[in-house]
Amino acid sequence: MQTIKFTAAKIRVLTITLALFALMASGAQAAATKVPDFSLPSVKDGSMVKPSGYQGKAMLINFFATWCPPCRKEIPSLIQLQKDFGPKGFTVLGISTDQGTASMVEKFAQKMEINYPVVLSDSQTPRAFGGILGIPTSFLVNKEGNVVKRYDGYVDHQTLVNDLNAILK
Repeated sequence: MQTIKFTAAKIRVLTITLALFALMASGAQAAATKVPDFSLPSVKDGSMVKPSGYQGKAMLINFFATWCPPCRKEIPSLIQLQKDFGPKGFTVLGISTDQGTASMVEKFAQKMEINYPVVLSDSQTPRAFGGILGIPTSFLVNKEGNVVKRYDGYVDHQTLVNDLNAILK
């Protein structure tokens, strides 16, 4: 029988590997769930926005912050998705995790020429999505209201286009 020596480095690698596997498995579980129900205020006019208001549409729910460089980099892609796929039954919904006021986020949205709804997050909504470990984090929701994909971090435009084409067929 051969003995295996575990050095501190091997234990760290094993721990990280197991943690990543657990994280990926939890993402797969989230893919089969209904989009959480929430009601958040629009930064534009304060009206309450709910996922049920987009029933029958595919959605990309994007948690972001105005100060986040990867979030800022991703916004032009989200604007283009809204232009290209909006007429096909799709919308982006931006959920700002900023601690600032609605008017501060609305000024940012105007400056960036955001063409999709933007709301202010509360503390419960990120938890309802299984927790947001970092931003940007996005969730792709099909027309039946099921979360089919979670994206942790910046996502390139072509990946989003490919995924949208797959669910909008």
